Amino acid sequence: MSNSLTRRAFLSHTGLAAAACCSSCVSTGRSARPPNIVVIFLDDSGFSDFHPFGSPAYDTPNVRRLAAEGCRFTNFHVPQAICSASRGALLTGCYPERTRLFGAHGPRARGMDPSWPTIAQVLKPAGYTSAVFGKWHIGDQPETRPLARGFDECCGLMYSNDMWRHHPESRHYDAFPLQYWENDRVTIPDVTPADQTHLTQWYTQHAVDFIRRKRDQPFFLYVPHNMPHVPLFVSPAFAGRSGAGLYGDVMLELDSSVGEIMKALDEAGVAENTLVVFTSDNGPWTSYGNHAGATPYRESKGTSFDGGTRSACIMRFPGRIPAGSVSNAMLGSIDLLPTFARLAGVAPSQTPLDGRDVWELVSGHPDATNPHEYYAFTTGNTFEGVFSGDGRWKLHLPHNYRTLAGEPGGRDGIPVKYRQGQIGLSLFDMAEDPYETTNVLDRHPEVGARLLALAERHRAAFFSPPQKQP
Repeated sequence: MSNSLTRRAFLSHTGLAAAACCSSCVSTGRSARPPNIVVIFLDDSGFSDFHPFGSPAYDTPNVRRLAAEGCRFTNFHVPQAICSASRGALLTGCYPERTRLFGAHGPRARGMDPSWPTIAQVLKPAGYTSAVFGKWHIGDQPETRPLARGFDECCGLMYSNDMWRHHPESRHYDAFPLQYWENDRVTIPDVTPADQTHLTQWYTQHAVDFIRRKRDQPFFLYVPHNMPHVPLFVSPAFAGRSGAGLYGDVMLELDSSVGEIMKALDEAGVAENTLVVFTSDNGPWTSYGNHAGATPYRESKGTSFDGGTRSACIMRFPGRIPAGSVSNAMLGSIDLLPTFARLAGVAPSQTPLDGRDVWELVSGHPDATNPHEYYAFTTGNTFEGVFSGDGRWKLHLPHNYRTLAGEPGGRDGIPVKYRQGQIGLSLFDMAEDPYETTNVLDRHPEVGARLLALAERHRAAFFSPPQKQP
């Protein structure tokens, strides 16, 4: 079966046929100015944390509005479900195994090699001004901070908000105070719990101000919120408002942030020429229980199962992405950089890219197919599997993984310990079994052989000599 027919069969099976992003999606004309691009990137948000992806006990009207005005992508993946690796992949369009940015980097880490251009650097020749307000986490040394990586403005934390002296399980951060930066200057040398209650608010205020000031030129605005990564904090204005505990309060404040950014775009008169992308770096950190989000998929953050890599995603671009549409097309965060470059009219990069321009899929062209043969997935520096480019088939290589094994997570900011699971060579039909429950390798040996050959090709390119498998 051809790649195109396989994809159509998969989308038809799930009731999310390409017709959902019908011919009305096709570009209706390009502004004389390159489009603005806004990426709102949450930290550890579960797939089902927002309406309309799930039905949480609290409402999220601004995310619902964003979905009503854009396309809801239900099969959007990150290549590694861990903080630094996921952020590096988004910003460079490269797999972590290409940039060698694995896992989650701590304080005083050089982070990602500066030879890999970021989205901000790629867009610069088209006249873009760029800003990042939020969690950076791909290096805190002079050559790896935002202003050295193409961004003109920045504020926020250089790494995760739990990498501080108040961590409930570790004191090895005592020698490294958690700092809050504005541009190239530390403005809060030792972030306190009281400071953390303002993080979402501060990032939102900077984003709104940036939009107002830069309305007359093309801009790239990256808002990687620290929340809902633990420890959870919420401003006094949202404390207790959700009726669903602290996690629900945090979600309400993040939803409000989305609304404030959308309002700023409207008031600046640039919403019609702005692509907004809303998604998360990975799935929920379920060992934290009631301080973690929800996902219907198998496992969670820190694994290559869909509970870790599949993130809720919405893209809105009035007149060019159909309002109120839903797509189950397979997409990857590595595809954003080359797609943005295409919209901006610039060459994506002089360095190798793993992502591909997927604008035809994003805009809902009826004949669009995914240009990838496969997507690769890793955890840390372990290569764990591949997805077919159309999203129908997923092959897990033998690997160990962390799991709660069906047990509940922790309470009120104190996690429980993971157990160790193990999976052998396994093939899943994601059209029939999106929760990865039944290995069908014996039923579809030809599919397994094809994906295994692609996996071995990927291993030879990035993981030579071969890894030791369990």
